Amino acid sequence: MPELIPPVTYQLKIVLVGISPMIWRRIKVSSDITIADLHYIIQTVMGWKEEHLHKFLIHGVHYGISYPGTGGLMGNAHEIKLSKLGFREREKFSYEYNFNCSWKHQIRVEAILPEESGQVLPVCTAGKGNCPPENCGGAIGFISLRQQHSRFELAVRMGEIILEGGIEEIVNHREELKELHYWATINDKTDCAKINKLLSQYATGDEAWKDCLNQTITIG
Repeated sequence: MPELIPPVTYQLKIVLVGISPMIWRRIKVSSDITIADLHYIIQTVMGWKEEHLHKFLIHGVHYGISYPGTGGLMGNAHEIKLSKLGFREREKFSYEYNFNCSWKHQIRVEAILPEESGQVLPVCTAGKGNCPPENCGGAIGFISLRQQHSRFELAVRMGEIILEGGIEEIVNHREELKELHYWATINDKTDCAKINKLLSQYATGDEAWKDCLNQTITIG
């Protein structure tokens, strides 16, 4: 009988490439999960809405989830566990989401830890910055939009909406106010408690996690 190797915990830092100040998350995951699981975990912790294609590049091999009509270029992410990839501490691999906007993520294996009994995984332990609007033109488009939304301009516009017509006018401008709030809080600290609630739902097979993914605003 082959010797069974107990699972370990990977501590990963996910950084959205090309944006400053950095948008990033730190997570812990079991080596026993699949590459497909990692995809859904990244979608959840970053705040994406799982509406576009993606791919990993790990040790020179592309992995992803093939959908009808998209071809089958990649390794089957549902069948390959992270434990089979031979990760080492400090090595990096990449994850790209939404090929039109090309949201590229660098993922670094910060630590490989013994898996503790009773430890709840996956878990997000830290992070910074809100998820960009999915279809805003990638990192360059996002930076351009962010420069157009200074704190002063946001405050002025919010004041105009309130002065125009009171509470009724606020209701009529609900979507615009949602967008203004997004840009006003773009660099706020990550809500790990909210993220971990969704991760717990995913880990237990509760489909509600998908309906409750952080909703980013739509541009254009």
